Amino acid sequence: MTSPKKVLVTGATGQIGYMTYKRLKEQPEKYDAYALDYKREPSVRVPQSWTLEIPDEKFILCDIADFDQVRQAVEGMDVVAHLAADPSGESWESLLNNNIVGTYNVFEAGKVSGVKRIIAASSITVSQGHREQEPYKAMTERRPADIPEEVEMITPDISAEPRSLYAATKVWTESLARTYAYRHGLSCICVRIGQVERDRPRPPQGADIYVSQRDIVQIFERCINANDSLQFEIFYGMSNNDFRWVDISNAQQKVGFVPQDQAEDNHDYEA
Repeated sequence: MTSPKKVLVTGATGQIGYMTYKRLKEQPEKYDAYALDYKREPSVRVPQSWTLEIPDEKFILCDIADFDQVRQAVEGMDVVAHLAADPSGESWESLLNNNIVGTYNVFEAGKVSGVKRIIAASSITVSQGHREQEPYKAMTERRPADIPEEVEMITPDISAEPRSLYAATKVWTESLARTYAYRHGLSCICVRIGQVERDRPRPPQGADIYVSQRDIVQIFERCINANDSLQFEIFYGMSNNDFRWVDISNAQQKVGFVPQDQAEDNHDYEA
């Protein structure tokens, strides 16, 4: 019988981090899941209706800007799902410590500790510049008359177009992942996460980049179980929205990701 994979989820008191940890925890026959964060309290992005159920023996209190703490945390893990970050972009110091130094620490600690795979949270914001250009702007604004019949979808290998320091840190994350994959042989996957809403409400804006809670958890779990030969990939974590302008086909081909939802399920945009 195969032993459960030891998986560490960083940023586990955040919305996506906790959803991912919870999904793994519910399958003890497949995963020995651990949660890491710098505090026990839920982040401000976690719905108030949620109760974070993380056993003490599975929770690791850690400052990811401290390499020694991170190395100790990843020791013995098979996979790290790295979701810890400062998403606000309000403070360069916080972005530096959490998104730059912290992410480096996770990859370097994973390398020296023998972690097999790191799945790193990137963001749709790395492609924001494309969203500001036609015809993608028309798709964002739901102007079908201005959308040509054939639209060249934005694939993960098209150059990033960040428009914020936060997005720039995610470009760094992807570059770091590529470096560790090809220089050090560590399997590295980056997921450009779309707009995740709390408790599945109707998304008033951002229908083009919407991703449901179950779709984002699905793609992370599929990345955890990807073939061992997968060395490096970037996937868009997006639901199957009517006006989606990013290409998710490589995620389907490489890890079997098939979105179950679309933004239009939760909102009548024609009303």
